[in-house]
Amino acid sequence: MRGLWPPFVVIILVSFMFVSAVYCASLLHLERAFPLNNHGLELHQLRARDRLRHARLLQGFVGGVVDFSVQGSSDPYLVGVTGTSETLLYFTKVKLGSPPREFNVQIDTGSDVLWVCCNSCNNCPRTSGLGIQLNFFDSSSSSTAGQVRCSDPICTSAVQTTATQCSSQTDQCSYTFQYGDGSGTSGYYVSDTLYFDAILGQSLIDNSSALIVFGCSAYQSGDLTKTDKAVDGIFGFGQGELSVISQLSTRGITPRVFSHCLKGDGSGGGILVLGEILEPGIVYSPLVPSQPHYNLNLLSIAVNGQLLPIDPAAFATSNSQGTIVDSGTTLAYLVAEAYDPFVSAVNAIVSPSVTPITSKGNQCYLVSTSVSQMFPLASFNFAGGASMVLKPEDYLIPFGSSEGGSAMWCIGFQKVQGVTILGDLVLKDKIFVYDLVKQRIGWANYDCSLSVNVSVTSSKDFINAGQLSVSSSSRDIMLFELLPLTVMVFLMHILLLEFQFL
Repeated sequence: MRGLWPPFVVIILVSFMFVSAVYCASLLHLERAFPLNNHGLELHQLRARDRLRHARLLQGFVGGVVDFSVQGSSDPYLVGVTGTSETLLYFTKVKLGSPPREFNVQIDTGSDVLWVCCNSCNNCPRTSGLGIQLNFFDSSSSSTAGQVRCSDPICTSAVQTTATQCSSQTDQCSYTFQYGDGSGTSGYYVSDTLYFDAILGQSLIDNSSALIVFGCSAYQSGDLTKTDKAVDGIFGFGQGELSVISQLSTRGITPRVFSHCLKGDGSGGGILVLGEILEPGIVYSPLVPSQPHYNLNLLSIAVNGQLLPIDPAAFATSNSQGTIVDSGTTLAYLVAEAYDPFVSAVNAIVSPSVTPITSKGNQCYLVSTSVSQMFPLASFNFAGGASMVLKPEDYLIPFGSSEGGSAMWCIGFQKVQGVTILGDLVLKDKIFVYDLVKQRIGWANYDCSLSVNVSVTSSKDFINAGQLSVSSSSRDIMLFELLPLTVMVFLMHILLLEFQFL
């Protein structure tokens, strides 16, 4: 019959649609705000910075949480004792608007929303001590910017239950946050184009874009106004409805999984991928369900292969305790029930060879040789049989040399009550995969200066990201690249023949 396609054409059409429904992976390059240098930081400065963050991180919001991470501190980042210290604050660049403008934003797995400073922002920093130029988003100069109205489903959904507001005069979906330390931010949501590099093949990066909703900060107060560590905003990677990973995966643009590999040495940096990094050594542990953050079930800790005498109840997840993976935290925090046995075990092993000392309340050591030779490995054991093996450099922080020439290293773990937080101190030099579909987190020790293999489909077809060198499975990759094109050409050929007979 005229106007009806034969069954085989329909089959080809369906096949084409199936093959074309392939996720792309997006690659973002990371930088570290504070490279290793001769201006070390005191541990109390790092703790102070983290404390301000945790006052916001652990407020207990559930559901559509809009938890803005604030990196400010009244303590100077670039002034401290002479020595060396790793201050791990990672940020990446995003391009927003038309024409696109570039913004430096901190990556933060402890919050949900991508937000940047508006051009009309009051009390927002205008300069940064990080040596970067601050940019401000101007919706009036972007041809693709749109207003998020009060009636928008995004504004009236779970986000509305937190601090989202609506102005009857402007019909604009806005927000206001005030924190216990006196800092705060307010602004409004906008929709505009996000530009990113989509990895489409073996070594091909294609400029792609998508319309997303993000926050535009119009007012800041307290430590958010500090200039010495200012960036343009925060890139939240939580599971909330407004996170970029949720927005893009809901529309099938990227898979609902992201990965990072944070370099711990030199000037830092690393890789952040909206996709799944594939590595044979990755082990996975299930996420604790119904939690506002990335909570894992920590079961036990071993030092030098010996389990520490810790009551497992100390790690149980509740409103006031648990174990959180958070890239926005600098150090690592252990509950007292685990911290004391950990330090005691380390001291017992190293005391014959090194000199334990107390420096400003911190457990430190004077070491005359490599810490990797003197200090034991530690193992954090999680549900699902997944262990996180920590080298000495993953729980120790260097603080220069003493008068006798010995290097001073201090325990980077901090003693706390309630919540154990795994920050950048232990996240660095590892691949981390946040699989939100299977509700699990995976990790593996890795040299983050190397390239990584990234899955670009729901199967195990993958490409090589990072340095984008040739992957060892180029045959499969080329098949992935060529199959959609082959089907499309064949389909067009069949359709042309069909129309000739109509």
